[in-house]
Amino acid sequence: QVYLVESGGGVVQPGESLRLSCKAPRSILSTFSGSDVSWYRQAPGKQRDVVASMTKDKVTTYADSVKGRFTISRDNAKRTHYLQMSSLKPEDTAVYYCNLITIDGYQNWGQGTQVTVNWGQGTQVTVPS
Repeated sequence: QVYLVESGGGVVQPGESLRLSCKAPRSILSTFSGSDVSWYRQAPGKQRDVVASMTKDKVTTYADSVKGRFTISRDNAKRTHYLQMSSLKPEDTAVYYCNLITIDGYQNWGQGTQVTVNWGQGTQVTVPS
């Protein structure tokens, strides 16, 4: 079991960007480059679906719903993979999980990070006459 640490979630407005990071422990430094990495997301009441994947050879695949807006990348020296999310939409709201499959075939998950895309509650502005 590999303990993955996620960061980068938050609340943003539609059209804005976020970058998620997922760091693997030092114990797999020598094998990280041979691992396949992915990002999944799970919205309330829905199943967990893959969003983006990158093989050890850096071949990428994306869900149709995020193509052209999300980019997966990795830095083997830092044992970290990333998900750059741009032009975010309310339907992107979900808990995002990073995933890593080690060279011996074990699948490992991050703890999940919440991404919320909405306009917020707004602020009432009143101009007295």
